[in-house]
Parts: sequence; structure tokens; C-alpha cells
Amino acid sequence: MILLCEVIFWVCIGAVAYNYFGYPVILFTLAVFAQAKADLLYLLRRRSRRCQSPREVPKVAVLISVYNEEDVIRAKVKNLQELDYPAERLEVWFGLDAPTDNTAEFLNELPSSQFYSVQFSERRGKLAVLSDLSRRTSAEIFVITDANTMLDRNCIRNLARHFADGRVGVVSGEEVRVAAGSVDAAGESLYWRYECALKMLENRLNCVQGANGAALAVRRSLFPPKKQTIVEDFQISLEARAQGYRVVYDPEAIAVEEVAPTSSAQFSRRVRIGCGDYQTLFHNLHCLNPLRGLPAFAFFSHRALRWLTPLLLLVAFACSIVMITQPGFIELVAAQCIFYAMAITGYQLKKRGPSPRLLAIPLQFCATNLALLFGFFRFLRGGQPLTWKSTFRRLQPEVVLDETASHR
Repeated sequence: MILLCEVIFWVCIGAVAYNYFGYPVILFTLAVFAQAKADLLYLLRRRSRRCQSPREVPKVAVLISVYNEEDVIRAKVKNLQELDYPAERLEVWFGLDAPTDNTAEFLNELPSSQFYSVQFSERRGKLAVLSDLSRRTSAEIFVITDANTMLDRNCIRNLARHFADGRVGVVSGEEVRVAAGSVDAAGESLYWRYECALKMLENRLNCVQGANGAALAVRRSLFPPKKQTIVEDFQISLEARAQGYRVVYDPEAIAVEEVAPTSSAQFSRRVRIGCGDYQTLFHNLHCLNPLRGLPAFAFFSHRALRWLTPLLLLVAFACSIVMITQPGFIELVAAQCIFYAMAITGYQLKKRGPSPRLLAIPLQFCATNLALLFGFFRFLRGGQPLTWKSTFRRLQPEVVLDETASHR
């Protein structure tokens, strides 16, 4: 029994350490070799490695599901009007998911023939609305974004250029997050930069998994996804890979979004997405087949292990308690307790103001995994409904875009 607990403890801790530290090291090493190979081929062939823009820009339809977004909808329309993309090749479709505010009145008064709004009397959720909108347009490429997300002027153009390559099925942009209110900006920013770095390395190895729902472009033939989930952006990219298409991450296609302004709102959002993550995992276990190569390796190492981390941490802590009388385990129990105590202290201090940077990482790590754990329990109870309330934002959308531009 003691030996079994020790083995389980080290397996769980090893899996968590591999996910956060080992996998990035392996990914970086493989990316270095991939870059060296690309450089060598370039020297031999002298072919351009830059993404070539198509001679004729594809027709794009921006699809947006809207529910009670009157606080941001005017800024969203203004943002879309300022995009650098040929007006005759761009449509914008708003799907009103049975809103109870004045969003519909504003959109119905838009004089531009470039903007279309469709109102639905029954709430069905984002994916159902987007699927309905996709059938109303003849566009070759769909760009999915949110009402509270502001797109950089060149975002659509940068997304669309990749589809000149017929092998590309999905393109994910870069989501830049701006923190306001009581959210721990230091921890959120550090974690998001870490995730973006992994995406860049995975993109170099052609094993990007999750697309970004703030700025996601997909070929018409690949939408809607066959399986229903609240994290439709991830499901779209998985199904595109299953059909042999490439999924591309473009850090130059920038979308700006404010992080939920309170800790409770951010936590609720993470729980909801966490539930969707487990839906995605258990609906797509076939994607873990080692015969799928690097994409399966990335799915297991980056996503599956990340989503299982809260369960691994719980099992590891329980095993270390059982093993506390064994040499070295009282120190391991103490180390875990100190780490979790730092997170709790950071949370308590954050109620009064910004928490110290020393506590930002423990707080971010524990908050993220606790939300995932709650999401797992919600998944076991039957899952997350496809509809939810919009998150209130403190900053005006145009301020979010301006603040982000000033920090580039």
C-alpha cells in the first residue's frame, strides 16, 4: 500500500511538472530542429517562406452571436467599420440570441448594406446562432468573434491571407487581454504570455490544437462542427485536423478583449470554460491516438494533462498525507501546504488591492485549477448549458483597444 501510494504520488507530480515545464522544453527543442530544417531547405531551394497574400482576397463573413450587448455594440460596429478589408468582400452578420435589451433596435437602424442582423425569438446559444448565420451567406471564409472583442485594423486581412494555401482550414488570431478591476493582472498576463509562447512553438511544428474564439477564421466547408460544445473554437480546430487540414496561429491577427473585471466573474468564466474543456476531451478521445503524430502528442501534453491537473494535484496531496510518516514526505506535505497558503494569502490581500507579485503565480495557478475542478464536477452533473449571461466589462471597448495599442 505504501509503495503504491508513493508511485502514484510521483506519477501525479511528474505529470504536472511535465505539463508545465517538460513539455515546453521538448517543444522548444523540436521547434529549434524544425527551424534549422526550414532554414536549410530555404538555402537549397531559395523559395519564399513568407505567407503569400492571395491575388484576390476571399469573401469573408464576420459572424457574431449577440445576447444583451448594448453596452458594447456601438463600439463593436464602429470597430468593424474601420477594418482594413475591401468592403465589397466583407459582410458582417449579427445573430441576436433572443436579447432582452436594446441591442436589436440599434442594429436594425444601421444604414449600411454591409451589416445584417437576424433576431431569434428563442435562446439557443452561440453555436446554434452562428450555424444559422453561416447558412445565410455565400462567403468562403467565416470569421468568428465576440461583441466585446475589438479587432485590430488588419486582423481580418491577416487571417484571410493564410487561406491562399488550400491546406489551411482554420486560422487563429492572437487574443490580447487587458485587465481591469480586481483581477490579478500580473498573474493573468504571465499565464497568457506562457500560453501564447506554446502556441507559437506548436505552430512552427504544425500541431496547434486550440483556436482562439476571439478571432477565428474557418473555411466554409468546415463549419459548423459536427459535435456540440461550448468551446466551439477548440472543437472546430480538432475536426479540421481530423479532415486533414492545417490549423494556423497568426500572432499578427490581433483581437483585444478585457478580462472579466472581478475575481468572481473571472472564476465563473473559467468554470464554464473548464466544463467545456472536459466535454471536448471526452468527445475527442480518438485525437489522442499516437498514430496521429505530433498533433496527438500536443493534445495530450498541452491540453489533456492541463485539464487533468486539478485531479492529479488532489490525488498527489492525498497520497502524500498517507505517506507522511515516510522519510521526506513530511517536507513534501509542508511544501504543498505552504504553496496553497501563499495562494490563499494572495487572494485575501487582493480583496484590499493588488496582491504582491510573489503571490501572483501561486494565486493564478490555484485559481485556474480550482475553476477546472469545479468545471469537472459540473461536467459530471450533466455539463454546461449552451447559453449563458454576458460578462459585465468596466472599460469602454474603444479604451481597451487604445490601451493595448499604446503598449505594443
